[in-house]
Amino acid sequence: MAKDTGKTVVITGGGSGIGREVAMLMGKRGAFVVVCDINESAASETAALVCGAGGSASACVLNVTDAEAFRALADEVMAEHGHIDYLFNNAGIGIGGDARDFTVSDWRKVLDVNLNGVVHGVAAVYPHMAERGAGHIINTSSLDGLVPFPGHGSYTASKYAVVGLSHALRIEAAPLGVRVSVVCPGRVKTPIFDNTPMVNYDRKKVMRIVNAAPAISPDACAKIILRGVDRNQGVILTSDYVRLMWLLERTAPELLHGIMSIALKLSPSLRVND
Repeated sequence: MAKDTGKTVVITGGGSGIGREVAMLMGKRGAFVVVCDINESAASETAALVCGAGGSASACVLNVTDAEAFRALADEVMAEHGHIDYLFNNAGIGIGGDARDFTVSDWRKVLDVNLNGVVHGVAAVYPHMAERGAGHIINTSSLDGLVPFPGHGSYTASKYAVVGLSHALRIEAAPLGVRVSVVCPGRVKTPIFDNTPMVNYDRKKVMRIVNAAPAISPDACAKIILRGVDRNQGVILTSDYVRLMWLLERTAPELLHGIMSIALKLSPSLRVND
């Protein structure tokens, strides 16, 4: 497990869920892990867990929507360690609801974290990796970045953009010695849905639908991600469910969208004010 001894990892959204589990595994692999999160106590807790398991880590508060803060972090890590070997752009948020009920502010909040947060990470770290001729950027998208789901408009838009960005960057970066992967998880048993705001949606009804989808643990997801990273997979899929949905979207989109439309019509109204 010490295959990454001497390497440096930066993980955003590392305070919980997938980010925390990736941090734990990278620590066990011998890397120094810089755990970044907007929640200081969560980042510190993850760093303590990594160190308690025999790894090395530090915690930092980072708002990924702040490009200058991301750049300052990258420069600080470079000054201290001399290189950044892995960047996991993992931070993300969501807002549930019909697009007709979203305000422009609702759209911007999600796009600023999920898309601009990735852009800021790439802008801060990629030049260092390109100059060195080595490194791996891993961007977390979602099944929503491969398959459109109703009620997830802003989230889907942001995650599709992350997939496209990652594909383009992978082609560009390869001749420079830098690898790029995009992770597309399905449902993972994390608190993200508990913390997701709902705009004019009944949370209980939404959660019944969410809980019906197959789910895996954050630990299992992290192991799949790192296996994909080791294999330099361009797209890392985390379950057979994700693979099936993506296959249907590519080969029979009208069928898949039709099924979604029927399911939406048969479901009790999710909107509170219908």
